[in-house]
Amino acid sequence: MKLLCGLLSVLIVLYCLTSIADADKKGPKVTQKVYLNMTIGDEPIGTIIIGIFGKTVPKTAKNFAQLAAGTKGFGYKGSIFHRVIKNFMIQGGDFTNRDGTGGKSIYGAKFPDENFKLKHYGPFWLSMANSGADTNGSQFFITTVKTAWLDGRHVVFGKVLEGMDVVKKIEGTPTTPNDRPKEEVTVADCGVIDVPEPFVILKE
Repeated sequence: MKLLCGLLSVLIVLYCLTSIADADKKGPKVTQKVYLNMTIGDEPIGTIIIGIFGKTVPKTAKNFAQLAAGTKGFGYKGSIFHRVIKNFMIQGGDFTNRDGTGGKSIYGAKFPDENFKLKHYGPFWLSMANSGADTNGSQFFITTVKTAWLDGRHVVFGKVLEGMDVVKKIEGTPTTPNDRPKEEVTVADCGVIDVPEPFVILKE
């Protein structure tokens, strides 16, 4: 009887530990999707579909979605990924200067960091590029590895759901010494896909 009680206690502890671990992995809800149809040079390479987290970071997610849709008359369509660093990230969103010095948000030139609730947990997370605290505009990056050193400095607001192979193709494109792709990596088209029922993704 004591042995049975002991085994039961062990099973309960293991169940509780597993539940805690699963709860910790449980991530934000995807409320909308954004698609980016990509080309390198003149060659279409596929589509990246990103889930964005409109409940966790609503202001940042809205900015990205409206820039993808061109709601305000400007946005990501025709813009480029101007900075690509292998085993780190791919960066785009500067639709004004196309070199990392420009871009603007739907709220004005810049807007504050919304929160740092989410981290750069691994590859394929979407985060705002900036030039310091509270300088978010339109530039963003997609991680290709875990980038924990950026946690608390850049606002994470989405994750790639489909087209990971497209991200890897962009990551592998030849670049100049200043990390600019030798052939333009272009967002040929982009837009928003409605999500009827928001769903949770894991923090991984």
